[in-house]
Amino acid sequence: MTKRLEEFLEQSAAHHRHLCPRQVLGVRMGLLAGRLLDIPIPQAKKRLLTIVETDGCFADGVSVATNCWVGRRTLRVEDYGKVAATFVDTKTEMAVRLFPNHHSRQLAARFAPEAGNRWQGYLLGYQRMPDELLFGVQSVKTAVPIARIISHAGKRVYCAICEEEIINEREIRRGEFLLCRACAGDSYYAVFDKGYESQMYEFSGYSCDEGKVFDGHMSGNFA
Repeated sequence: MTKRLEEFLEQSAAHHRHLCPRQVLGVRMGLLAGRLLDIPIPQAKKRLLTIVETDGCFADGVSVATNCWVGRRTLRVEDYGKVAATFVDTKTEMAVRLFPNHHSRQLAARFAPEAGNRWQGYLLGYQRMPDELLFGVQSVKTAVPIARIISHAGKRVYCAICEEEIINEREIRRGEFLLCRACAGDSYYAVFDKGYESQMYEFSGYSCDEGKVFDGHMSGNFA
């Protein structure tokens, strides 16, 4: 194990108060992506965009190695339930998708003969296996253009139905109307108590020179 890998694993473990095999996969995946795309990592700016296919410890390992974070708008989660990630050079639009090889679990034990159990075998073996045995690599192109994924952070509109603010150009156009994803039919939640919102406004006594409250909905432009 290299000194650099060791340092990244220590940082990742600090987020969880322990180190697990998936953190190792995330860190090593990030390191390999940097080499394949010829991007110095952890990045100081925002050239590298990473799309992870699951959340949890693996994603934190990727973030530590690459400095791609949700809060920096350089990490996205597309939850496919897979320990895999696509790394995109937003300057050249080259992209690689990395994933553990099918037999990586079985092979890990060969690189950790001192391991007392399978879990420890994964933890140690993943740190020692060569990249070509540990990972599969695919050259890919994102289904959505990179410019659209990145979007423009400063832009905002209001949904024509719910009137909530939409940022980062995530609105959907339906004819002459701009809608949020939820009102356009692509919602991860269902509203079952619409009266609750109206009660919240009623109790708050909210008022604003630029907007008013009508039937539990605010209209107007708010900074």
